[in-house]
Amino acid sequence: MEYFKNREEAGQKLAEILKEKIEKDFVCFAIPNGGAIIGFEISKRLKIPLRLMITRKILYPFTTEAGFGAVDPEGKAVFESVPYEKEIIEKQIDKARKSVRKRLKKFKKWANYKDLKNKKIILTDDGLATGYTMLAGVRFLKRKEVKKIIVAVPCASLGAVDLIRPEVDELISIFVKKELPFAVADFYQNWYDVEDEEVIRILANQSG
Repeated sequence: MEYFKNREEAGQKLAEILKEKIEKDFVCFAIPNGGAIIGFEISKRLKIPLRLMITRKILYPFTTEAGFGAVDPEGKAVFESVPYEKEIIEKQIDKARKSVRKRLKKFKKWANYKDLKNKKIILTDDGLATGYTMLAGVRFLKRKEVKKIIVAVPCASLGAVDLIRPEVDELISIFVKKELPFAVADFYQNWYDVEDEEVIRILANQSG
């Protein structure tokens, strides 16, 4: 089940869909790390600025992958109900907040959230599994009083679509999978974990 050769191709296909919707005052925000490649392709083809949306997954205590929520650049958490004591939940949220603070410093040049009032936003990632990292970014932008939010991703689970769609002006996902399990990696022929250094290199090569 491979739908895209790589993230570059996925970003190019999204840009083609988005080009009819883009007007002036649009800014593309990408959730790193994988989303930075998608965002770069959109930004380059639509000639709009690219910035990073630093959100971080709130992980279950027993894993380094699966999460039950996310925190935004200001440390505000959104999460689903989980069968854990309050202290455990707060500990996991605090870990996510520390990670966000660290990444905000590392990506400071591109994690710019000033002057967003009345801006039109494209918010992207390489895919939506639970959708919580995207939801954290969406609600953060809404607090900044942006004018419009379009979430655009190559692939998403139906659950993530149902979570995000009521929160935004428009949600675009090239592929939506109704069945579980769902893994973003399954939609890419060439899938790998994008390192921070690649994100910095990508952002350094974009203009605007």
